[in-house]
Amino acid sequence: MSKTPGALSIVATPIGNMEDITLRALRVLREADYVLCEDTRTTGNLLKHHGVRANMLKRYDAHASVSAHDTIVADLLAGKSIALVSDAGTPGVSDPGVVLVRQARAAGCRIDAIPGASAITAAISIAGINGNQFSFLGFVPSKKGRETFFADLELYDHPVVFLEATHRILKTLESLSSLYPTATVHLGRELTKFHEEMLVGTPAEILTILTNIPVKQKGEFVLIFELGETA
Repeated sequence: MSKTPGALSIVATPIGNMEDITLRALRVLREADYVLCEDTRTTGNLLKHHGVRANMLKRYDAHASVSAHDTIVADLLAGKSIALVSDAGTPGVSDPGVVLVRQARAAGCRIDAIPGASAITAAISIAGINGNQFSFLGFVPSKKGRETFFADLELYDHPVVFLEATHRILKTLESLSSLYPTATVHLGRELTKFHEEMLVGTPAEILTILTNIPVKQKGEFVLIFELGETA
């Protein structure tokens, strides 16, 4: 008699504040046969903060090999329960996890969503925009496709949400200022952390703030872009 396949749990973790994790997520991480994580140290610190002792932590990132995926799926088919986390947020949303989910589903394994904190919805909730319709574009391309990314923003008649790295945030604001001088940008910085803030203005206005106060160039950034004049 064949074993019932185990479940792959996609577990959302905090995006900054360690308290932003659900009771269900902590239980799943505690009970899983092992936890797949981008960085075992980051996940280990989170679990330690909440007094959770996981059975085993294993590294899993965007560079996971074919054999690594095969092993994980084999473990699921053997009845093991496996949790997948990223360093922050939800696996598969601008983070590793898509390939594993597809392979696990193709093999007939159960996949459970364990939702939680999201930088996208957190930013929208404090931006004061109409969140009934928006587009999420992930991270701005670092090189190839970057110019096209910005040029295509004019195609949207609703808010566009995207992410940017700290070392490219000034260049992104320069590009937006050049192409869309009257647009409104909501720049969420260090969301859920001690220095959380939402800056609102034209691209040039936000660029000036960050240029004049270099410390504001550091952190995790979520941008909400809207065409038109600043209110």
